[in-house]
Amino acid sequence: MERGEIGGVDEEAPPTISRPQQRYRAVDSHDRAVVQMASMEPGSSAAAPRYMKPGAHLSSDPNSHATPKAQSDSKLELFGFDSLVNILGLKSMTGEQAQAPSSIRDGEDMGNTSGRRMETEAKLGTLMGVFVPCLQNILGIIYYILIVGMGGIWQSLVLVTFCGSCTFLTAISLSAIATNGAMKGGGPYYLIGRALGPEVGVSIGLCFFLGNAVAGAMYVLGAVETFLDAVPAAGFFKESVTVVGTTTISTPSLHDLQVYGVIVTILLCFIVFGGVKIINKVAPAFLMPVLFSILCVYIGVFSGPKSNASKGITGLSIITLSDNWSAGYQRTNDAGVPDPNGSIFWDFNALLGLFYPAVTGIMAGSNRSASLKDTQRSIPVGTLSATLSTTVMYLFSVFLFGALATREELLTDRLLTATVAWPAPAVIYIGIILSTLGAALQSLTGAPRLLAAIANDDILPVLNCFKCFDGTEPHVATLFTSFICISCVVIGNLDLITPTITMFFLLCYAGVNLSCFLLDLLDAPSWRPRWKFHHWSMSLIGAFLCVVTMFMISGTFTVVSLALASLIYYYVSLKGKAGDWGDGFKSAYFQLALRSLRSLGANQVHPKNWYPIPLIFCRPWGKLPENVPCHPKLADFANFMKKKGRGMSIFVSIIDGDYHESAEDAKTACRQLSAYIDYKRCEGVAEIIVARSMSDGFRSIVQTMGLGNLKPNIVVMRYPEIWRRENLTQIPSTFVSIINDCIIANKAVVIVKGLDEWPNEYQRQFGTIDLYWIVRDGGLMLLLSQLLLTKDSFESCKIQVFCIAEEDNEAGELKADVRKFLYDLRLQAEVIVVTMKSMEARAESSAGAKKDDPQDAYTSAQSRIRTHLSEMKETAQREGRPLMEDGSQVMVNEQKVDKFLDTMLKLNATILKHSRMAAVVLVSLPPPPRNHPAYCFMEYMDLLVENVPRMLIVRGYRRDVVTLFT
Repeated sequence: MERGEIGGVDEEAPPTISRPQQRYRAVDSHDRAVVQMASMEPGSSAAAPRYMKPGAHLSSDPNSHATPKAQSDSKLELFGFDSLVNILGLKSMTGEQAQAPSSIRDGEDMGNTSGRRMETEAKLGTLMGVFVPCLQNILGIIYYILIVGMGGIWQSLVLVTFCGSCTFLTAISLSAIATNGAMKGGGPYYLIGRALGPEVGVSIGLCFFLGNAVAGAMYVLGAVETFLDAVPAAGFFKESVTVVGTTTISTPSLHDLQVYGVIVTILLCFIVFGGVKIINKVAPAFLMPVLFSILCVYIGVFSGPKSNASKGITGLSIITLSDNWSAGYQRTNDAGVPDPNGSIFWDFNALLGLFYPAVTGIMAGSNRSASLKDTQRSIPVGTLSATLSTTVMYLFSVFLFGALATREELLTDRLLTATVAWPAPAVIYIGIILSTLGAALQSLTGAPRLLAAIANDDILPVLNCFKCFDGTEPHVATLFTSFICISCVVIGNLDLITPTITMFFLLCYAGVNLSCFLLDLLDAPSWRPRWKFHHWSMSLIGAFLCVVTMFMISGTFTVVSLALASLIYYYVSLKGKAGDWGDGFKSAYFQLALRSLRSLGANQVHPKNWYPIPLIFCRPWGKLPENVPCHPKLADFANFMKKKGRGMSIFVSIIDGDYHESAEDAKTACRQLSAYIDYKRCEGVAEIIVARSMSDGFRSIVQTMGLGNLKPNIVVMRYPEIWRRENLTQIPSTFVSIINDCIIANKAVVIVKGLDEWPNEYQRQFGTIDLYWIVRDGGLMLLLSQLLLTKDSFESCKIQVFCIAEEDNEAGELKADVRKFLYDLRLQAEVIVVTMKSMEARAESSAGAKKDDPQDAYTSAQSRIRTHLSEMKETAQREGRPLMEDGSQVMVNEQKVDKFLDTMLKLNATILKHSRMAAVVLVSLPPPPRNHPAYCFMEYMDLLVENVPRMLIVRGYRRDVVTLFT
């Protein structure tokens, strides 16, 4: 069950029936919608989950509601008392609206609302919540500046269609994502973050916030400049005058723009501080005059030229339409007036950069998603309606003004709309001023909410100061947005900043399209949007159009915006807190893993593609300190078994006991083990098994762990050096059982002796890595030695391969064969052949040594085995049964026992002779003899590892892990 969906029951909570002290009162028909959760243990004053009347108090008597009659009143007692009716129907039965979860992150609800009562705010519908904000943001000053003069009618139509298609496809993607579940505040950030992950969401969200904040300054400056053009006497400073031929152009002073801009920005910020209610009252006052001014333009166009109109205004004419059909790009000066010597040359890309801000603003409604009554209805209907209506208005205007005036008039009269408007140009100036102020108001309203939503997700600690409680206004974020806006207004010239704003908007639109594309393509079970008119191909085309538009407008600013977003992404990856939002990338990884797993099939992996997948047996032979889930050196050893860290390790531990009683302990231990793996920077997963015994648990692990060819192929465990010292008599049978299980399951085994002295990645080793290659193991021992050489700790070591020949005349031929084999394997190693006769002579010569005498260890082991066998025989005779161990009959052949001990003695003496100073020794692991007491096998192994400080005892499996062929 996902967070934010049905119910709030913790998945990990143990079932209440396992706590005999906890009692519940049945739900009565007269109880009202007040829920309190507590236990009813004897002596406590809390009550169990039950309905109570408002204002009622809980009884401290533990028996007051525990009567059998009350228990039988519940018709759903079998299913427990947290029934679906209690969870889902609680608010609806009392006429209250259930609160949606305030966050997807664990514990975030409590963190955002603790200590304060939730304040409710007026919820908005489709018209005032989405349509009007989008319309105000889209209908800016650029609507009144004509593009037909430069681009001609047909290229202007292509331009409007291209930009409208980009925003329309983005709006469709936005509608699909917004209708796929409950939506919190944050608008596009929330949608992108939940689809592409927190890093992408925060990086694009912060860029979009910055774009909105700076766009507010751009709109304010546009309004102030229009005001000063209409009322030049309102300026405090002298205007700047530019003469182009016979044309004189006056532009307001930069200082006037700064003074008026700061004043207007402060006034708008006061409105924003008033909250959504005041904004909703002010917004129509800005929008209605704008719509009226547009209507006046249409009236002026259709009523024909005025009496004092310029000769260039011909009225609606087919001839004029034909003359203006083609493009007429030329140079202009900085004021936009045609000038053959002007510094600006216009083409389609430049015109695209000028016009595209006129179609932005489709996110204005989704930015206020937290204030909407029904996001899943309002966002699609309101956004698409605003997008389509404004696109139609732009297309209609291209045809009208293309047929209204000559090209020269279109190029020289910057505000032809004011010239032809009815009844006077002042209507258009008022419309321009109010449209830009309305767009600035919406930008200053949406940007703080966007920043607060990013801060509330608690991804970046540096943004904690911008957090706000649910249902409250983001005052701190509004102050910060106002500071950015005022700073840009003080700069005055936004020519270098304005293209970057467009890039940020396009980057956000591309993120929304990619989010919908990914979710639609993956088609996870949770992807069920109510908006059905979408397809992944449309989202992909929309994202492609956004990227193409960015590079068409300006390649330089595209690179700058992408670099800024990448820096934020990198910073979030380093400093941000991890957040699992179930994003689309996780779903993509899951499906890719499934597809890769199916492609691997169930056949054997070719030796060229073989990777070690070690199963690290974390449970020690003995006890570790408290809160230490694994031996500290096991993860280091697991890393040494991988080449450049590639590969996966599975860390497993076994808890003795009953699963029902120890399930919570297992989950806690699994979290501790996972934290240990992350701390050791080891690529692996943690698994905890609860079983009656260690042998049963390991047998379950070795049979079921893994999927397909991604099952662990090597079992790694520590050698039980402490079993005799601490008299742990159960270890031999468990140790032998684990080895036999690995052999039956066809798993390789690596037993580490001297794990406490195993080097970490910073401890450099010198000397040799000695391999005592006794049996065919598929090349596993050779491969392990090569993997050790790839690590910094062992890179200075050399490999020596010791082969054992039974006869002296076989030594030369065996050495040549092994050298040829190693050469074909691309392995560099020195080959040393040891014969059985030399081993016997070495064992006899070592018998007289006083220090570390293997013969003494041999004699002691022989004596202990005889004592153990005598005790077993006495017990069997006394109980009248054959020799038994762990429920299986054993047979003792004392001659074989002595033979095995003698073999181990000779091998140990050879190792001490040749490899006493080796960095690590690798030796083949003999299989436990069948029907042999486990105690005897432990004595064999103890004799083998006697006085060897660091040893890997390796047994391969019936599969080659190296190959001679390319």
